[in-house]
Amino acid sequence: MSTKEQEAIPNEEEMESTETSEAQEAPADNAEANETDTEATKKAEPSAEDQLLEAQDKYKRLYAEFENFRRRTAKERIELIKTAGEGVIKDLLPVLDDFERAIASNEKSEDLTAIKEGFGLLHQKFANLLTGKGLKEVEAYGKEFDLDLHEALTKIPAPSDDLKGKVVDVMEKGYYLNDKVIRYAKVVIGD
Repeated sequence: MSTKEQEAIPNEEEMESTETSEAQEAPADNAEANETDTEATKKAEPSAEDQLLEAQDKYKRLYAEFENFRRRTAKERIELIKTAGEGVIKDLLPVLDDFERAIASNEKSEDLTAIKEGFGLLHQKFANLLTGKGLKEVEAYGKEFDLDLHEALTKIPAPSDDLKGKVVDVMEKGYYLNDKVIRYAKVVIGD
């Protein structure tokens, strides 16, 4: 065999080294495939830092939403307080108009009974309006003194034995508004 032919035919050593290198290249290809899979998995699963940043972003947004909600409700509450009496005031305007008409009429009128009757009607209209809004008078005269309803101004000797410890005079009426005392009755107690 010539030298050229010998070079063309690989010897046993060369064959073994070729097989070994092919075997070594195959795991390298598998390693590259594994690295590609790992990178894809890493891209699919966010890292702890990414998760932390995402959680912080959600927290900041939620906190900002809550602050906006709190400001909005505070503003609405202030508006409600400013206009809370609007309905009552609107209902009181006709009574005010009636008072103005009565005053104008009283300047020209000489009839005392008509004036008294007019003021009685105005009082009744005004009382009915307030009763319709939930106002109710605290009954005090002749009742046992109750700290939850009455404010004692003074004590006087009771006119009779059955009025001892009870209200004998009402200096200023007390009122409930929807079953809540808004003004205590100022009373004199029998002793």
